[in-house]
Amino acid sequence: MNDETFDEFTAPIDDRYLEDYAEGGRYRFGEESVDADEIVAFAHRYDPQSIHTDPEAAAGGPFGGLIASGWQTAALMMRLFADNYLTSVASLASPGVDELRWVRPLRPGDRLTLICETTGVRPSRTKPDRGILTTDVTLINQNAEPILTATAMNMVARRR
Repeated sequence: MNDETFDEFTAPIDDRYLEDYAEGGRYRFGEESVDADEIVAFAHRYDPQSIHTDPEAAAGGPFGGLIASGWQTAALMMRLFADNYLTSVASLASPGVDELRWVRPLRPGDRLTLICETTGVRPSRTKPDRGILTTDVTLINQNAEPILTATAMNMVARRR
């Protein structure tokens, strides 16, 4: 993905509204990472499976080592999404995420970058002050390998 070109927003995140997103826009943001202690702590609290909580047991498991919970991976994606792509002043809510896939495991020390492609910008038919933003998201590691993919939908305010 190093030879790909990416767009830049013309409006800063604190002045970004539905009109500032264009279908076909592609953006790249990063980076986040996670270490083994963070993986284990998260898993003990939210996803207590040995592939996430016990490095020794995980070494003999199906992934050959400790991996992050998919939900921790999704949280890291959301951090990059909220900090860089999603407007900080006009985001109203989200009706959901479609087609969430954990493509490959997130391992300790992986460095994550988020690729966002704006696939839909649709003003509401019933509420003219807002619309729906649809975005294909791909979280990649330092080797440009996809870790997570999803389609995010967000309700975003329009400029008044």
